[in-house]
Amino acid sequence: MKMRAFVTASLFVLSLVVAAQVVKADDPMLVNIPFAFVAGNVTLPAGEYRVQKLDGGSAVLLISCADSSVSTMVLSNTAEAREIQTQSKLVFKRYESRYFLAQVWKAGSSRGRQLLKSHAEKEIAQSALLETTGEVTVIARLTPAH
Repeated sequence: MKMRAFVTASLFVLSLVVAAQVVKADDPMLVNIPFAFVAGNVTLPAGEYRVQKLDGGSAVLLISCADSSVSTMVLSNTAEAREIQTQSKLVFKRYESRYFLAQVWKAGSSRGRQLLKSHAEKEIAQSALLETTGEVTVIARLTPAH
C-alpha cells in the first residue's frame, strides 16, 4: 500500500514538472533583429520583436514589434533538430540583401517551427538559381510569463 502511494505521488510530481516545461515552452521570445526581414508575406523593419505561438497547439506564429507598430501572423510546420537547442534563436535565409524568417527555435527543446516559404521567397530563390547566399541566426531571449 505504501509503495502504491509512493508511485502515485511520484507520478503526480513528474506530471507537474512536465506541465511546467510545457508552459515554459510557450513563453514568448524577445529578439532584436538588426535588419529588415520578410515573415510570411509582410516585410518588417529592423527592431525588437516578440515571437510566440498564437496558442499552445497552434501552427500560427505571432510576430509583433515591441513598440506595437507592426505585427503579422505566419503559418509554420513542426521542425525537428538532431539535438536539444542550447539557445533560443531565429534563423533567416539571406538572398543577396533580403532576409526571410525561416525557423524559430527555443532553448531546451529539439522541436522548433519551420515557416512556410512565401511566394516572394520562392521567386527570389528561383531567380538566384536556388543559391541561398547565406543563413543568419539571431539569438533570442525568453520573456517571463505575465
